[in-house]
Amino acid sequence: MAEQFHRPVRRPSAAFDKIVGSADSAEAMRVANATASALLSRARADQSGESAERLIAFSADHGIDDIAELWAGAPAVSLPGALWRLYLLQLAIHSDAQTSALLYERGRIELRSADAAVAGAPAPASPEELVALIDTILRGVFRGDFSVALERAAAFCRVQVSGATHAADDYEVTEPGRATDLTKRARRLNIYANDLSAAAALWRVGSLT
Repeated sequence: MAEQFHRPVRRPSAAFDKIVGSADSAEAMRVANATASALLSRARADQSGESAERLIAFSADHGIDDIAELWAGAPAVSLPGALWRLYLLQLAIHSDAQTSALLYERGRIELRSADAAVAGAPAPASPEELVALIDTILRGVFRGDFSVALERAAAFCRVQVSGATHAADDYEVTEPGRATDLTKRARRLNIYANDLSAAAALWRVGSLT
């Protein structure tokens, strides 16, 4: 059997928030909305769950380029915008699960809210368990209650925001460069949390497009 070759997978670094989409245009928005809606409908109609599992594994097999081409330029609070942010979160965690787990655990300890319970990770969560968590959240997008999945992702972001913020404070004196990176990460994740919560609210009233 001929050997199969795959193009290199492009994964985001810890600075995944720097990834941006292409220039805005009416046609790009139309394609983004149409593909996101069709993909979600097809996955949710497949009772076997095979379509959902392929979509969960898509970025690992093909990288982020194809997804970015479709959805990265979409408005933040839109169906393609929400899916793009979920894939960014998944790729960031898969790429550096150790850091994600450390920040999540620090945030879980420091954050006095129900967000850790909503996100649903074990306490404490290992890197492998955090990878499983984000995949489970994506599975909920394609097979479960979409708004619940978005709220879980938003809660996950808020826990990470707390962890990154406190870690940045720890490094402020000894490693100011790292502290700055963590602060930027926290700010971006906070934006994602707000975007995903807003998208969940629109989905519940049938207005997310």
